[in-house]
Amino acid sequence: MDPAFMVLGLVVGTLVGMTGVGAGSLVTPALVMSGVPPVVAVGTDLAYAAVSKSFGALVHGMRRTLDLRIAGLLAAGSVPAAALTIGVLSASGGHANSGLVTMALAMALILTALALLAGRARVAALASRYEARIAPVRALLTVVAGAVLGTLVTVSSVGAGALGAVLLVALHPSMPAARIAGVDIAHAVPLTLVAGFGHFWLGNVDLALALNLLAGSVPGIVVGSLLAGRFSDLLVRRLLAFVLLCAGVRLAFADL
Repeated sequence: MDPAFMVLGLVVGTLVGMTGVGAGSLVTPALVMSGVPPVVAVGTDLAYAAVSKSFGALVHGMRRTLDLRIAGLLAAGSVPAAALTIGVLSASGGHANSGLVTMALAMALILTALALLAGRARVAALASRYEARIAPVRALLTVVAGAVLGTLVTVSSVGAGALGAVLLVALHPSMPAARIAGVDIAHAVPLTLVAGFGHFWLGNVDLALALNLLAGSVPGIVVGSLLAGRFSDLLVRRLLAFVLLCAGVRLAFADL
């Protein structure tokens, strides 16, 4: 066991418990900045997320905050997109291209930071203005959103949380926040399982590292859940967005 990576899992798990979504995006950049090769960081994070999000989906199922129909629509786009992306990465050698993975990760981190700064209430208010136009094609747009997430998450391991939640709010503005979180996490399970298995097949998963992260994140999520509500949610999200934005910019210009 590596205490440093267990502490990383503990910190991320605590933030996930406090904020719900978005904090999981810290794992991959933290691993990269710790010296883990970008392709291994992405693959390992996906394997770790597949397990951790499964527990999260189970909790939401017990609390009846899942909408399996909408999660299924997202998965109808994301799972095939993830499998296709793995195939393209394998055929092109992109899975071994650290520069490509690093740039995709930087872009995903910046988009996630912007999604956190936008805020759900603001996105929902904007989406409500166009409800009449969205309603007839809502199912199709949900599948398309899943495909976009599937591609981005498979290449960077980032986006299933905060970006997924924002897309859900934009397409389903009247859905309660708890159900948004439940659908987001439930959809992430098949996505990260397929993408994680694909990266395992490509040789990009460090199982020992994933276990270290899980060993820290499980108690971290419990601690974070107990701390939830004791700190300003707006402040925590803004700080998290700032950290992700800095990490994204740093990775984007790492070779300059």
